[in-house]
Amino acid sequence: MDTIRSTTKYVIKYKLNGERRFEFAQLPTGSDEEARAALEIIHAGSDDKITDVKASKPL
Repeated sequence: MDTIRSTTKYVIKYKLNGERRFEFAQLPTGSDEEARAALEIIHAGSDDKITDVKASKPL
């Protein structure tokens, strides 16, 4: 039997090469580790430096 995982939309605030940015992503728990993993997928193949990652539910 397949298990359906529910996800919630989160806003991910972070710095990319020192510049403040944000992205939206569907994450199971909204942990900062999940957010970082999502950002690494988005920015795959680049030498960009991702720092100060924080995930929170958007208003």
